[in-house]
Amino acid sequence: MSKVSRYITGAMKALLMTSLLVSSGIAGAADGKEIKWVGCGISKKAFMGAVSKAYEQKTGVKIVLEGGGATRGIEDIASGKADMGGTCRHMLLRPEERGVKLVAVGWDALTIITHRSNPVENLTVKQIQDIFSGKVTNWSQVGGPNQAIKVLETESKISGVGRMVRELLFKNPEFEFTDRAILLSDTGPLEEKVEKEPWTIGFTGVSSARKRSVKIISIGGKAPTYEHIASGQYMLYRPLYLTLPQQAAPELQKFVAFILSAEGQEIIRKEGTVTLKDGKDLWAIYNRSMKEAGIAAGTF
Repeated sequence: MSKVSRYITGAMKALLMTSLLVSSGIAGAADGKEIKWVGCGISKKAFMGAVSKAYEQKTGVKIVLEGGGATRGIEDIASGKADMGGTCRHMLLRPEERGVKLVAVGWDALTIITHRSNPVENLTVKQIQDIFSGKVTNWSQVGGPNQAIKVLETESKISGVGRMVRELLFKNPEFEFTDRAILLSDTGPLEEKVEKEPWTIGFTGVSSARKRSVKIISIGGKAPTYEHIASGQYMLYRPLYLTLPQQAAPELQKFVAFILSAEGQEIIRKEGTVTLKDGKDLWAIYNRSMKEAGIAAGTF
């Protein structure tokens, strides 16, 4: 754009810039009044509300938040339907996602949730794999009562949770869950269903799960506490990202600077999400585990 703009003068240049801002969805961001964020429901529920509120109080710029999932948090930025977004998927997978950059802002962990009335507190990795593959179908097979297991699954294999569960737990992005699984559009509806229905089980992010009335199941005796995630003792950790256009408007860059600042990261920490500083040693382990599984490390 900078090379072309040298040949465009006066009103033509102003008109072109205005047209581009409107068509790409960043007019609000450019005038400093409002920014539209879409995407990862886990990030939205976990910390974006608190961070956005603090940013508006500090700058007067309002961040309008919409969920819709990690894939939407990439595609709507690429298409210009939103200014920025959030995703918990660590790579761009499809042509329609080009033109987006990922900026890590914290660390989350995938967690297994069930209804609060379920007495099962802990599962091994093998038990989890057997439940979600359909080999184990009754809670009595894993130390619980004689009740059928209701497996819940998000619809898309490339959603943040759908993709990362398959990579981190099954080491196979195409892994098929049991055909008895109940499909839900996103982690928000999945969490709500677990809150209401006994004997359900599903994956979500701990950053949002801890704000729900659900039971979080430990894996191999390790609960997804802040300390266990930050140290890598809890195995299913993954980064959370902001998604931005490759050529982000100045107002977006200001927000990025805020969320990555000591002030922004402290808000994230207070909301229970592991900060970049506290999880600094996770990158080497995370990238190594992805490489060993034959999975691309993504954009960091």
